[in-house]
Amino acid sequence: MSTARPALSSPLTFAPRLKHYLWGGRRLEELFGRRLPPGVTAESWEVSGHPAEPSVVVDGPLAGRALPDLVAEYGVDLLGRRGSLAAERGTFPLLVKLLDASHALSVQVHPDDAWAAAHRTGEAGKDEMWLILHAEPGACIIHGLAPEVDRAAFRRAVAEGRVQDMLNRVAVHPGDSVMVPAGTVHGILSGVVLLEVQQTSDTTYRIHDWDRLGPDGRPRELHLDKALEVIDFERRGPALVEPRLVEASGGVRREVVAACRHFVVERIRADAGAVFAATLDGESCEIWGAVAGTASLRASRAPALDLEPARFSLLPATVGPFALRAHTQTVAIRIFLP
Repeated sequence: MSTARPALSSPLTFAPRLKHYLWGGRRLEELFGRRLPPGVTAESWEVSGHPAEPSVVVDGPLAGRALPDLVAEYGVDLLGRRGSLAAERGTFPLLVKLLDASHALSVQVHPDDAWAAAHRTGEAGKDEMWLILHAEPGACIIHGLAPEVDRAAFRRAVAEGRVQDMLNRVAVHPGDSVMVPAGTVHGILSGVVLLEVQQTSDTTYRIHDWDRLGPDGRPRELHLDKALEVIDFERRGPALVEPRLVEASGGVRREVVAACRHFVVERIRADAGAVFAATLDGESCEIWGAVAGTASLRASRAPALDLEPARFSLLPATVGPFALRAHTQTVAIRIFLP
């Protein structure tokens, strides 16, 4: 006798997948009350369909199931019609992370979809965005190259050990949003904690690593030839995104803080007691999390889910009516497919 599969009637919550790279620290514990193992934690993969670190459901009738398995079983019922191509491929299209850059990350670049496909990397390209959650005084990121730096000048700088002179540094503050399209040279410098939303891809070409040694006592590998192929030397756009107001009523202010052809990220500021309500009718799944304050998320056919600080949940595309209720002054993040 066959057993009916569970309905997609409530938010899916996942166990974070922690990464302990050498540039991490303890600020996810200090800022958000996370329970971390001893040592440094660099990343928390909150919602991931990447085969290296797939998210696993922790509650409800789908507990113990990995996100890629759910995509394979539910397809567009989970992802939505806008995710139909990803459903056909059996991939979850987005990856949501928290990063603690207690020390500087390497300077790197990601390929776009066309280059990744042509060179058979086995993954998509990688557009990403950062929402700055914490920044020490004077904190900066690297976004793009200094004015007038072209391919030839950059190649000479690499050969002469002058990469640092070619980089465009941008000061950041809590609340800033940064769009990092594929082909953009970038780096997160020390003293920054951020939320990252990206395509599901881990293809990264390292350009400069501050002359430090890896865990094995040797310099980490650089990928200069591939980096020079994928860097977009024509891109000179601003790093910081100017938020675009979408709605302001009933104690709720909603604004777009990043958008590209792969994802849209909204920030929702809600007064205590305010409610934001919407309906998911099969167009797109949504990922929700509160980065400040306390709130609950409720789908019409399920109990309310209290949003833990900076923990993210997935609302299936066919969940129907849902509502975010702010218990205190709240800042929530909403992510969906365009």
